[in-house]
Amino acid sequence: MIGKLSPEEMDELLKENIYGHLGCNDGFNTYVYPINYVYDGKFIIAHSQTGAKIQVMRDNPRVCLQVDEVENHTNWKSVMIHGEYQELTDERERNYAMKAFVDRRLFLKISEPGIAAGITDLEANPPVKTDSKPTIYRIVIDEKSGRYENE
Repeated sequence: MIGKLSPEEMDELLKENIYGHLGCNDGFNTYVYPINYVYDGKFIIAHSQTGAKIQVMRDNPRVCLQVDEVENHTNWKSVMIHGEYQELTDERERNYAMKAFVDRRLFLKISEPGIAAGITDLEANPPVKTDSKPTIYRIVIDEKSGRYENE
């Protein structure tokens, strides 16, 4: 059976997950990026190093996010969000966003990262420039839709 998720079911799916696919467009090409995120019940909160994805969203802030839970090809749930990219520059908003992100990450199970044979630890974990601040942003949600299928 295929059906529509209720608003409560969509919120639950968004809160329980931390990975999604962000869609944005530069006016010519459409891009889909995997991201991790936090849903605080009002906004999708995410961060990224400044690069092509951030520049595309700065130029055209209309974005979408798809979040899925897939058990198999006949048992799945999916939520699509349409909204507006909004970069957080106010220090209080940035701190709130990062606290929400850090708090949510505490529920993840953490293990040693896998390293492919022949790769040194330095290659697997390159040094990070300490002077680069991540771009913290949120998606102001205009519309949510959700579907599911189950046997």
